Amino acid sequence: MELLTLVDYAHHSFSKPVKSIALPEDINSKWDKSQALHDLLSFICYLNEAVRNKKLTDPCPLSETVEGLLELLKTMDVWLDEIPPLDQPQRYGNKAFRDWFKKVQENAVELVKKALDEKYNNAIDEISVYLVESIGNPIRIDYGTGHELAFVAFLCCCYKIGALGVEDAQAAVCKVFHNYIELMRKVQMTYRLEPAGSQGVWNLDDYQFIPFIWGSAQLIDHKQLRPKSFLDLDICNTFAKDYMFFGCIQYINKVKSGPFAEHSNQLWNISGVPSWAKVNQGLIKMYRAEVLSKFPVIQHFLFGSLLKISPV
Repeated sequence: MELLTLVDYAHHSFSKPVKSIALPEDINSKWDKSQALHDLLSFICYLNEAVRNKKLTDPCPLSETVEGLLELLKTMDVWLDEIPPLDQPQRYGNKAFRDWFKKVQENAVELVKKALDEKYNNAIDEISVYLVESIGNPIRIDYGTGHELAFVAFLCCCYKIGALGVEDAQAAVCKVFHNYIELMRKVQMTYRLEPAGSQGVWNLDDYQFIPFIWGSAQLIDHKQLRPKSFLDLDICNTFAKDYMFFGCIQYINKVKSGPFAEHSNQLWNISGVPSWAKVNQGLIKMYRAEVLSKFPVIQHFLFGSLLKISPV
């Protein structure tokens, strides 16, 4: 991937990621100029192009690394089944989430080590931090777009060390990322996680954003499906298995009640856009402005030797 600077993993000096954004003004002075932001945006846009006109169910090559990452997510899913929610009075924030989080946190290094070839062992301590960051916050028992960004960072790091390559782009989205999203929806439902920093009806979704970006890319130039199509419940349910965007809408319809225009106003507006290409371009701009430029999200991001705070 020419858009990212690959590192020589055998001789690179890895470091455990740390927080570097402490004040709102750091967004303009540090984050906006950082190598990390440049790499993440390049990575998101690269994968966006890789899944253009591609279904989730389309065949694609599965490398050993992709297979390993899928197995990693499957293991986390099994642990989720083994740690049921506690019987507690409050509706949201089931404390059993903390037990599942601890299980993943304590085993993250081994999980990633098992998923990647042993030649990448030097990078495991740094990369595994992003995996732990991607599953929510155990203190607040919440999950949001900052955690989702951490999983994208995890995949980006796998690319930067060369564990994932250009040939893995489609599978990285349609298999690995999609399985991560499915896992986190199950976590949300099981432990009733609070949305982290939700903007309510003015955001796309209480928890996630990137599936809408890559999901709209999948639908560019589709001969039958239009942006207005996702308002049709039957169409949505029929195509949810093929397209991430429809899967997102299906999930919203499952967890929210009432008129769609009221509980998901932003998406209702998007349904009026004439083409998926315009939806896709608009969502990338919106993500840059509403997620990647927001201090409440970026203050939690961690910087290491692969995703650096230093200027690009």
